Amino acid sequence: MSTNTLTPRALYEQVAEKLRLRIFAHELAPGDWIDELKIAEEYGISRTPLREALKVLAAEGLVTMKVRRGAYVTEVSSKDIADVYHLLSLLESDAVQVVAESGSDEELAALQQTHEELKAQMRDADRFFELNESFHMQLLQIADNRWRNQLVADLRKVMKLNRHKSLFKQGRIEDSLAEHETVMQALLRRDGAAAAQAMRQHFRNGLAAAS
Repeated sequence: MSTNTLTPRALYEQVAEKLRLRIFAHELAPGDWIDELKIAEEYGISRTPLREALKVLAAEGLVTMKVRRGAYVTEVSSKDIADVYHLLSLLESDAVQVVAESGSDEELAALQQTHEELKAQMRDADRFFELNESFHMQLLQIADNRWRNQLVADLRKVMKLNRHKSLFKQGRIEDSLAEHETVMQALLRRDGAAAAQAMRQHFRNGLAAAS
């Protein structure tokens, strides 16, 4: 079966997801023009569902529509990245404090398991990035505020435009893991204030690496 085969789900949603993944993988890089004719032909679809898909991605901030010029993958400035990290720091430090103070022992054990898996993937940056994301999203699910989760999910999509190049910087994976360890230990002590402070530091250091 072709990798471009589309399933019965709403066509524009499928197209949006396929383009989203290509953007995150930087097959379509920030600033790239999206060739509608080429992509429609590649996927074997008309331009109508493609344009609906582009509207979805524009609403997420991944695509920028330019008058009479078409759609482009959004370029993020250093200010954009700083703003995203600032908001993620606020939202996720709040979430981790909630988890420290009210998460169940079973939930903390599950987080610890994810953290242990993260340790085992230090030499695989792509897998480390995936598990790092899983750890953060797991925290948010335990904190159980769907509005915060929605905001974080949208912000993380924008952050992925910068991809995870910061993790490839010398020593950043080791530093990130050490920061996660500090967060995890505060969670296990049920120290909400320390967990929140550790998460804020994690994002400060992440921003410095991404800059």
